[in-house]
Amino acid sequence: MITRVVVFPVLGRRWAFNALPLADTAAGTQHGEAVCLKQVWRRLRNAKSLGDRFELVSHYVSHKMHEKWIALDKAPVGSIRSRVHSVGNKLLARLEPSESFFKSVPKDANKVEIIFPSSISPRLVRRRVRHVAICGILFHRRYMYGSIALLPFTALLGVLPFPNIPLFWNLFRAHAHWRALQGSRKLLLLVADDGESSGFPLTESDDGDMQMEPDNGNSVDEKSKNTGKGYQCPWVLLPSEKLERLVTPVDVKCKAINDATIDVVSHEFNLDSTQILKWRDHKLSLIRAQ
Repeated sequence: MITRVVVFPVLGRRWAFNALPLADTAAGTQHGEAVCLKQVWRRLRNAKSLGDRFELVSHYVSHKMHEKWIALDKAPVGSIRSRVHSVGNKLLARLEPSESFFKSVPKDANKVEIIFPSSISPRLVRRRVRHVAICGILFHRRYMYGSIALLPFTALLGVLPFPNIPLFWNLFRAHAHWRALQGSRKLLLLVADDGESSGFPLTESDDGDMQMEPDNGNSVDEKSKNTGKGYQCPWVLLPSEKLERLVTPVDVKCKAINDATIDVVSHEFNLDSTQILKWRDHKLSLIRAQ
């Protein structure tokens, strides 16, 4: 499976990162099909490893939680269910934008395409992507352990005569941080190799953008000899002239990107404008340097 990452500055040194999983002909969607209990049980019996079983159960629980959350949205205005949904939306709005970014990176991704404005150095872009992946591992691993540590204490609240919302919230946060941790590890694995971006020349892609691919240098030949087959670089840098015209990184250094530009970029590259606004306006705890 190929993952496409769109990177561009939104405010000074603060960048926005958005991941778009792209379907690959060799990739399957077996986890996406298991949405009912009977299918999950059948796949659990055929799963070969404990990790695959956990992934199936995790997907099933996430799907059911999403259905329950949508049902809360349809609750009558002023009811307890409606108030719970309103409070939940406020809590979700405070979450780090990196969480959605890392959760969008599939675990079976074997290649990443990084799209960025053409005026930005490709080496800088790859370094920033690698940096945000490392910070994501440290950040979400710490908060995942914190959420798990709070589970026994929130479980004690079950003796009270009202729904144990703190327990369900901790379960949700622990699972969300676990998924973000897996995505950040996968992203770091894809972009962190021994090759240097200076050894990968730019070539023109089908859509008119410039594409950076590995040449026949010594590093590639050595890896080919070690593996016994042709080496394929897991990351591809795609400087985009279209994104350069829309964002204009020189202007972003002085002021923030406006909402109209965010809407246009979201439409052109099929991104979520809400997440881009978070990268611009949210008080980031993940990367203080941005």
